[in-house]
Amino acid sequence: MSGIPTRMVVHALVREDGTVAGGELYEVAGLLGMTDQQVRLCVKRLVAEGRFAVQGRGRRAVLSLAGAAGPEHGPGLPLVPEVEFVRHAYRQDRGLEPWDGLWHAFAFAVPESARAARDSLRDALTGLGAAPVQGGLYVTPNAIGPYVRAHAAELGLSEALSCLSTRDLTVGGTSDPRALAERLWPLPEIAARYAELRALAERPAGAEADATADGGDDGDGHDGNDGVAAGLAHAVALAAAFSAAMLPDPLLPPELLPQPWPGATARAAASDAWARLEAAAPAPGPRLFRLYGEALA
Repeated sequence: MSGIPTRMVVHALVREDGTVAGGELYEVAGLLGMTDQQVRLCVKRLVAEGRFAVQGRGRRAVLSLAGAAGPEHGPGLPLVPEVEFVRHAYRQDRGLEPWDGLWHAFAFAVPESARAARDSLRDALTGLGAAPVQGGLYVTPNAIGPYVRAHAAELGLSEALSCLSTRDLTVGGTSDPRALAERLWPLPEIAARYAELRALAERPAGAEADATADGGDDGDGHDGNDGVAAGLAHAVALAAAFSAAMLPDPLLPPELLPQPWPGATARAAASDAWARLEAAAPAPGPRLFRLYGEALA
């Protein structure tokens, strides 16, 4: 699990009172393959950035979230993708968001002098799942118009943006909706990320410990195979994998996807795993469990 940012582990372990126990942080990070030096440097940076205050040293330290800073969407992978889109994905999986057959297209022409604003609008479109068709033209089967128009207005680009909806879309001679989805979006890559999420969700919670610990004491009187820490490490890994799979997913309607779609089965497995992990977590546990509980509700 070396792809998980260390600062995400710190944020993931923030409890409802805004604190992180140093011993818990070092033990969970160790189970995820991170060194004590990595953790120390990360804590030092977070304190220097004003995100946390710290009392004590090393494993005996207590970190406190500074001010109104929230851990949900800090640098690195966010703990939870936007709640609205997570809920939309689960509604799609249950057949509650059928496609109406409309394609939504967005076109813009922004001069080089406003390059930063142009790039921000482009990033917003791709972040919302729209696919580029050609220069300045993006399409999606999802009704993201209100989000796109609001972002364009914030950037002062309302006059540069054109929006339309159609049932008749042909790209390079391809007009069949499923064939268009295969052409415009990297479905195999998206499916592969969900396969990784499902494998992790179905893995026993102690797997992180088995993979990184040598079965002995870590030198500070902490057993690397501690069940509580292993459960928390698995929760952090699951949150990272869920974000890594969900964030690039355009959330295409099931009517446009191969069936069974790996995204639906992976999200179901993740939901089950999250329920098991929350039930086994200590009280008070990290606010991470509440955030995911709200997203999956």
